[in-house]
Amino acid sequence: MLSRFFFVCVLFSSPLVVSAADGEWSGYIATEWRVFLDLPTAPEQHGDNVSLSAQAEYYREWNAGKQSFRFTPFLRIDGRDSQRSHIDIRELNWTMVHDTWEFTAGIAKVFWGVTESQHLVDIINQTDLIESADGEEKLGQSMLKLSLTRDWGDIDLFVLPGFRERTFPSRVGRLRTQTAVAVNNAEYASSQGRDHIDAAIRWSHSLGDWDVGLSHFSGTSRDPRFRAAVDKGRTVVIPIYETIDQTGVDLQATKDDWLWKLEVISRSGQGERYTAATGGFEYSLYGINESAVDLGLIVEYLFDDRDELALTPFEDDLFLGARLAFNDEASSELLAGMIVDLENGSRVMSVEASRRIGDDWKVNLEARFFSNIASQDSLLNFENDDFVQMELAWYF
Repeated sequence: MLSRFFFVCVLFSSPLVVSAADGEWSGYIATEWRVFLDLPTAPEQHGDNVSLSAQAEYYREWNAGKQSFRFTPFLRIDGRDSQRSHIDIRELNWTMVHDTWEFTAGIAKVFWGVTESQHLVDIINQTDLIESADGEEKLGQSMLKLSLTRDWGDIDLFVLPGFRERTFPSRVGRLRTQTAVAVNNAEYASSQGRDHIDAAIRWSHSLGDWDVGLSHFSGTSRDPRFRAAVDKGRTVVIPIYETIDQTGVDLQATKDDWLWKLEVISRSGQGERYTAATGGFEYSLYGINESAVDLGLIVEYLFDDRDELALTPFEDDLFLGARLAFNDEASSELLAGMIVDLENGSRVMSVEASRRIGDDWKVNLEARFFSNIASQDSLLNFENDDFVQMELAWYF
């Protein structure tokens, strides 16, 4: 109810009603083929799959660029998992820009973070887990955002009404936990449930070679914990969204061919206060063998002091990766990486590649492999979910 009221207030208190002829449309339509290399863990889970997706963006600015409007709807139609078929508004917002401040109202996406293997400090938007198993895709979040520009840094202030629950595959879907998630039975620590109003603040600044960010979030955790239950005669797990306070620091330093990165958070509200960190470097080799190809070598360490009580499988892990940028007309890129659990040897390997075809087409390749997964590792849920995926997208 509160989120609907917020949206109506934004819609009618700002100049959002604009003529489509005055703005610009862009976007894509894509077909995704996903091939699984093993039979699923549960017999009801599907095998190979095809889905369609589309995303459009309408953008208009006026008053010499001091005001703008953005609308970004997203659609997925999945051939096997009805829960993966969904519509989301990634962005629907109005922005006013001044010399020393900027104000945004509506639905938007905000990204914080610098590391490659995971983004600990990135907490504003909820993860759209049915879109991507690596957590990179996010749902739109309703917000009021005020950004202040000063000589000593930039300050971003957020009011965040209308909590978004994490998306999960259905019982027939992949990749999912061995026990399906009862998404309709979510529980909240706050009596206000999804109507709890969250708040956040972030300071960022560049100091020579260093980019520094300091943030604090107070509200409903985007990362649920789970409890077992029985629903309609079936064992399920119910997501529980607790109220947390999280302080985060992100640092990035550019030193010649080296890029040093660090993210650290301290969080309370999910049991005892805990600390998690991800840090490492990327070393770039330019013009390999006198070609246009650049190679980046990435090493990061992932730490969570909750050990086995962590909600993530990455509490004492090492990420090794390589990034290839071919710097050609087709913008060909490749990223390969592996996360190794330093305690039990479990490994997750991934490959992502993309290349433009002509002016309007793009092909994206993705593969994920789960190897040597230990019996006590939460990644055991996905040990049979190795897959290779190709997406062909047409851009307009």
